[in-house]
Amino acid sequence: MPIRAVIFDVDGVLVATDEFHFAAWSAIADAEGIPFDRATNHALRGVSRMESLEILLKRATRRYTNDEKRRLADRKNALFQQAIMRLTPNDIAPGASELICELNKRRLTCAAASSSRNARRILERLKLDAAFQTILDGNDIARSKPDPEVFLRTAELLGVEPAACLVIEDAPAGIEAAHRAGMRAIGIGDPSVLAEADAVFASLGELDADSLLAAFNRRP
Repeated sequence: MPIRAVIFDVDGVLVATDEFHFAAWSAIADAEGIPFDRATNHALRGVSRMESLEILLKRATRRYTNDEKRRLADRKNALFQQAIMRLTPNDIAPGASELICELNKRRLTCAAASSSRNARRILERLKLDAAFQTILDGNDIARSKPDPEVFLRTAELLGVEPAACLVIEDAPAGIEAAHRAGMRAIGIGDPSVLAEADAVFASLGELDADSLLAAFNRRP
């Protein structure tokens, strides 16, 4: 089925926020005396805040109550929100604005779909929110990636069949969610990490609308 809509993840695709997340989780881990490194941080990509906290707490030396977990998650979010307030349109990933503009010119619908509850705020800081017909984030869903809910709801709001949607993601959980939704998926990042994607590129700057659509629209 020809591509009619392109759905962008936010963190790691439209903007690099890894360092913000790493700094915030590092602060939480340090305060709790829990080992935390970049490999662990990488495992949190595309995962909800509470699920990320559970991964971090696997290396803790004690058990945490649900109230303690909520306080830790809220503290991490507060640190992250402080960081994203420094974002400006200069922080948009290279090639992102150009690709969205090209897709819109070709009358393709563009949407943003993220498990992050901060996705809308990030897009507002980048002044990209008006570029998308629909934006869904963690506030709109009950189940985070790799559950396909966020993508299926996005397609429903767009009025586009899932098979006519192409997802652009940077995390294995996002690629899995797209495929479970019946959509095709492009990975942005390391091919060895995103091996399940239908195609992988180092950055959005390597993509252009015509070659992207020609490649995927040739698929049976």
